[in-house]
Amino acid sequence: MRRSPARGMNTVGAGSHVRSARGTGIAAVDVRSPRALVIVPTYNERENLPSLAAEILAQGEAFHLLIVDDGSPDGTGQIADHLAVDEPRVSVLHRPLKAGLGPAYIAGLTEGLSGGFDYLLTMDADHSHSPADLGRLLATVHDRGADVALGSRWARGGGTAGWPLPRRILSRAGSFYARVILGLSLHDVTGGFRCLRRSVVEALDVGSIRSSGYAFLIELNYRAALQGFKIVEVPIVFTERVMGTSKMSGRIVVEAVYRVPVLRFTTRRALARAAVLR
Repeated sequence: MRRSPARGMNTVGAGSHVRSARGTGIAAVDVRSPRALVIVPTYNERENLPSLAAEILAQGEAFHLLIVDDGSPDGTGQIADHLAVDEPRVSVLHRPLKAGLGPAYIAGLTEGLSGGFDYLLTMDADHSHSPADLGRLLATVHDRGADVALGSRWARGGGTAGWPLPRRILSRAGSFYARVILGLSLHDVTGGFRCLRRSVVEALDVGSIRSSGYAFLIELNYRAALQGFKIVEVPIVFTERVMGTSKMSGRIVVEAVYRVPVLRFTTRRALARAAVLR
């Protein structure tokens, strides 16, 4: 991962850096409870990032933002740096290459733990997830006893906007496929909008996850279910992006298809090994 001598840089690992206006990285958290970090992976999202960041921060002082940029050639990383200079609740983790959604989330979750946050939230950068729902996700965990709050398109009251029928069918079929093979009771297994307790992230040993795209989201849910954590689905409306280009690809779909059966036979052993090491 690339380092740059930017003002306010805080070193957090080999080849990576986190930048904030106060020079303390994401370790400078709000002393008031709850302390929540919203992790947003980006790749070529220059049109969406400024407005999304503003909307996230507008949800309240409890919310901090970590942008994980995978070397966007369109300058998204530079825009993120400017946001961090102007706003102490924004930090940026720069990675040199596009390595996939899963590794980006793993990097962000790891930084959230090292930064001392009690709640870690993940969401897309393209406005498909509404920042107005962040408070509901956080409240479901912080106030109502859930371990994981999962923004769900397919729970009662949820849905999508701007999706053609084939994409709705593909998404529902993907969730059904994973649900049956893995024995999950969730309606939406592939959703990326969620809030997790710190203790959940620590127990899931996310650093050992090797899945990348949607398979990463499925594996995160499966690990949480196997550990007996309480997962509550919160209905959301997923809105198709207006600006920028979708990162969905055939490779991502194929990975999810073949990884799901593998997870059934490997995840229990991975969690058992992690428990022994702890």
